[in-house]
Amino acid sequence: MSLDQLQPYFGFSRLPFSRQLAPSALFRSQAHQEARARIQFLISQAALGLICGEVGAGKTCAARAAVAGLDKSRHTIIYLANPAVGTRGIYCQIVAALGGEPHHYKANLIPQACELLERERTERAKQVVLLVDEAHLLSPTQLEELRLLTNSEMDSQSPFAGILLGQPTLRKRLGTFAALDQRIALRYELAGMSDKETASYIDHHIELAGRKDTLFADDAIELLHRSSRGIPRALNNLATQALIACYLQQKAIVDLDCAQHAVAEMQAE
Repeated sequence: MSLDQLQPYFGFSRLPFSRQLAPSALFRSQAHQEARARIQFLISQAALGLICGEVGAGKTCAARAAVAGLDKSRHTIIYLANPAVGTRGIYCQIVAALGGEPHHYKANLIPQACELLERERTERAKQVVLLVDEAHLLSPTQLEELRLLTNSEMDSQSPFAGILLGQPTLRKRLGTFAALDQRIALRYELAGMSDKETASYIDHHIELAGRKDTLFADDAIELLHRSSRGIPRALNNLATQALIACYLQQKAIVDLDCAQHAVAEMQAE
């Protein structure tokens, strides 16, 4: 049986539980809203902040939603997705994002990045928002470089708003970098969704896919919630597996048996 028929079988206009959603279509759990509010505050204050959570908790989604509504004529968004680029790579990405041609030597690259950040603020009247994803993977040297980048006008103000997005280990690591840790204005850890939020999350994605009727049984949702611990990405994977099991068994409702098949499939990986 081909999975190509999964979408028409359920009458979906699109497959649910996809991450390819517009920021306005994201499900707003309590944790998501709180993270988003903190990010917006950090941006308004040009401050440095930390948003952490388990893999798949929705850190990047919250950041994406927070910056989606910013006035692009007043803000410049720089998104650093991969710390593996090294310290020079961070400076290169900042310079390139601000329209410069990165210098070859790091000794010249550092003042170039600082100059462009300052120019963005003073000459173009735009605030730079620096989003650093997977920040728990930053090396000690990279953390120190980020701290140095926040120095401006004798430490009287920051040249950008900085958001560090990472796993909970980042919070502990920053404790060993007092100079940077003390600059963190706000820190927040995303928790998993509650059982009620999980049910609403599933309904939300099913409705986005074009159906407004009940598709997941209550006991199936309960099992998916327990197994995912309310973590959105884990729930997406489990719910998709449950839909596949439902389709293969030619059922109309994703029942407990389908959910059990999904959990067994995911645990086997």
